[in-house]
Amino acid sequence: MALPGSLRRQPANRGLVSHCTHHHIVVFLLTFFSYSLLHASRKTFSNVKVSISSQWTPSCLNSTAPEIRPYELWNSSHLFPNAEEATLFLGTLDTIFLFSYAVGLFVSGIVGDRLNLRWVLSFGMCSSALVVFFFGTLTEWLHFYNKWFYCCLWVVNGLLQSTGWPCVVAVMGNWFGKAGRGFVFGLWSACASVGNILGAFLASCVLRYGYEYAFLVTASVQFAGGVIVFFGLLTSPKEVGLPELGADEDDDSVEEDANRPLMGDDDADDDDQNYSIQATDTDNQPKAIGFFQACCLPGVVLYSLAYACLKLVNYSFFFWLPFYLSNNFGWKEAEADQLSIWYDVGGIIGGTIQGLISDVLQKRAPVLAISLLFAVGSLFGYSRSPNSKPINAVIMAITGFFIGGPSNMISSAISADLGRQDLVKGSSEALATVTGIVDGTGSIGAAVGQYLVSLIQENLGWMWVFYFFILMTSSTILFISPLIVREIKLLLHERRLRMLAE
Repeated sequence: MALPGSLRRQPANRGLVSHCTHHHIVVFLLTFFSYSLLHASRKTFSNVKVSISSQWTPSCLNSTAPEIRPYELWNSSHLFPNAEEATLFLGTLDTIFLFSYAVGLFVSGIVGDRLNLRWVLSFGMCSSALVVFFFGTLTEWLHFYNKWFYCCLWVVNGLLQSTGWPCVVAVMGNWFGKAGRGFVFGLWSACASVGNILGAFLASCVLRYGYEYAFLVTASVQFAGGVIVFFGLLTSPKEVGLPELGADEDDDSVEEDANRPLMGDDDADDDDQNYSIQATDTDNQPKAIGFFQACCLPGVVLYSLAYACLKLVNYSFFFWLPFYLSNNFGWKEAEADQLSIWYDVGGIIGGTIQGLISDVLQKRAPVLAISLLFAVGSLFGYSRSPNSKPINAVIMAITGFFIGGPSNMISSAISADLGRQDLVKGSSEALATVTGIVDGTGSIGAAVGQYLVSLIQENLGWMWVFYFFILMTSSTILFISPLIVREIKLLLHERRLRMLAE
């Protein structure tokens, strides 16, 4: 009995290795480290929150006391009467950044599909580096402290940083097909976690000289990275005379269904062969699809809503974990920065392993569901972690594995699947738009969450913050439940067909 095309799949890694060139490796590394540097500059802000709060709320006990600095200088930085109000403002800055970042993602995805991805990415990196320098370094050197100025800078920074993710995912989608995409993107999506680790390391190394130097170092490295991207990044294989994914996959059975969404229904493929969101283009250059057309692609809305809940939890750890460790356990800020790295280590391992498993199953949603169920238990366990650094680090890494892993999969491999499905005929000009929609919706959820975290912590305490995280993680499972059911049915159907063929 002949098996359907969806079941006649050769090992994904075989197709991946046979098509890999040194250009693929260079693209992988450049996009990886470009986004790592963007995340490193964001991480700097979360790593120095205690120092900034101390600077904005002077007292006779901190480093800005009158006996160390002139009274006029000490009084000029007195933005808030107490640490609680300073903490609330720091949460507000996180919310402002994420809201502007979310708005920027919706726009940047559309812009990235219409302009040169290399130019957009390089511009965003260099411009954002300058804003970070102004925010954290120049204002401190000039002793200029103003809440509205900080807010305006962080709005601009969010808009500029939003150019990063849609562009790097689109470039990766241009170079890597669905053969092994879960593993490749799972490994590659560790770029955010590596950026967090890099940012924490750089900040902890220079924090003793003042928080302004933490901003200076990360901004300088990011600016240099933007220059390298401008001169070295290749956005698609056709720039070096290699065949594009669509052309190459037509002649290779390994890549026979490389542009089909993993969350789609294989039985319906034949009925949709003649349907495309894009009109037929007489030129060889495909047109970019519109925003609302991208929203109508199967799975985009459900995964966007799910990612809004999950990114809220993931980014709360990103923004607040060092502060939580210092505030709740009384550990030194530099020690808390270094310890928070273990959450990202767990996320790196989780994203890679879960992506590999999803490649083997050729389904993403069931893998996400199982990981998120374990995430609920790990959040409950971490909320009761004792005052012990080794135990806290282990539970933190486990939590990062089950939360950071699914977050990486949705924002990278799944976004690429959604942007390269049959309904857009493999058009790379849908990748950045779809990625911007998914990540933009996620950032809206994360933005609301950062303010809620500071509000819940101030009024109810940290334990209720973790209860809130558990609720959001459960909501993520709820949103993708239709996709989970559909993909489990497909797995069972494929298993029955294999049994009949034996």
